[in-house]
Amino acid sequence: MSADSTPQSDEKNTADPAGQLAEANAKIAQMSRDLDELQLEQKLTHKLAAAGAVDLETAVLVAKARMSGKAQADIDGCITQLRKEKTYLFGGPTDTTAPRRTAPAKDRVVTGQAQLEQAAQKATQTGSRADLHHYLRLRKNLL
Repeated sequence: MSADSTPQSDEKNTADPAGQLAEANAKIAQMSRDLDELQLEQKLTHKLAAAGAVDLETAVLVAKARMSGKAQADIDGCITQLRKEKTYLFGGPTDTTAPRRTAPAKDRVVTGQAQLEQAAQKATQTGSRADLHHYLRLRKNLL
């Protein structure tokens, strides 16, 4: 650095203080807007997480879009409205019905010990080797 360059940069900085002040004020205003937006996003994230949002990022984006022209004090109202209109973004009971069984599918009424007792009774009543074999196989598996 030469000695000549330092005074010129100092002169340049002091030549337009009003311009520098306006530039600094513009930067401050931009930072203030950014901070307000970050604070709003943080509040929305916390409240939506507490409300049970499943897809938090999407819920925050939708809520921010809805609140773009409104005051920040209406965060709770926006979240309740969002919960009513977009229930799929939040956890909780869903209204989906369970798939129905087909006609040939049967309920398994008897399991375990009850099935073993039924097989034993059948084997004693019929005296069939197949029923006895079935009973012994069940007994081997269960005991």
